[in-house]
Order: sequence, then C-alpha cells, then structure tokens
Amino acid sequence: MSLYGIGIDVVEVDRIKSSLSEFGEQFLDRIFTEEEQAYCERQKNKELSYAARFAAKEAIAKAFGTGIGKSVGWRELEVLRMDSGEPKILLHGKAAELAQSLHVSEVKISLTHAKHYAAANAVILVEK
Repeated sequence: MSLYGIGIDVVEVDRIKSSLSEFGEQFLDRIFTEEEQAYCERQKNKELSYAARFAAKEAIAKAFGTGIGKSVGWRELEVLRMDSGEPKILLHGKAAELAQSLHVSEVKISLTHAKHYAAANAVILVEK
C-alpha cells in the first residue's frame, strides 16, 4: 500500500449548532445519512458528534483532492462507529466509484472534539 492523500479539518461546534437551529432537518438530510443522524441524536451533546462527522467528511474530501462537490457528495461519505469505538468510513455513489478508480485500499480517519471545536484527520491508502 502507498499513501494517496491526507486531509484535516476543524469545525466550530457553534457553527453546526446554528445550522441545526436555523435549518433543522433540511441541513441534516443534506449532509448526514440516516444512520449518522440516528447515532448523533443518541448522544448527550449531539452537536459535537455532528461537528466531528462534518469535519471528517471535509477531511476525506481533502484527502481525495476533490473537496465536496461534483466528485464527492456529503452523503456519499458516511461516518460510522465500529463496536470497538473506532470510526469507520463507508463510501457511496460517486465517492465509491472514485475510490475504485484510484484503487483505494483503505480510508482511515481520526475524530476528536472539545467544547468549542471538532476536528478530523483522514488518510487514504491505495494499492501499489
């Protein structure tokens, strides 16, 4: 395996909280899958979980070198949680097609959050 790309993103939790208040389900349905929403809604401070997932999606798009747009959509990058607690990425649609065309073998992410900020790192590995 070799490194294809890395990405990082930091999100202000208040920005996500504001979008949740102002746009509600419209915001959620545009950015997050149903499973992501179900997970975040079960959390004590749901805006922290949403912010971390938002940051992860941005970090992955940066690692692909595409940003969010034509090649990779928000809901095509799904951030799930394994039983171990480790975050896991599922790629859908155009993001999955892009990964296949690049021979992506793995997408690894790390999430963190504090009271005011959430951050994520992403690493994309490809087969040689």
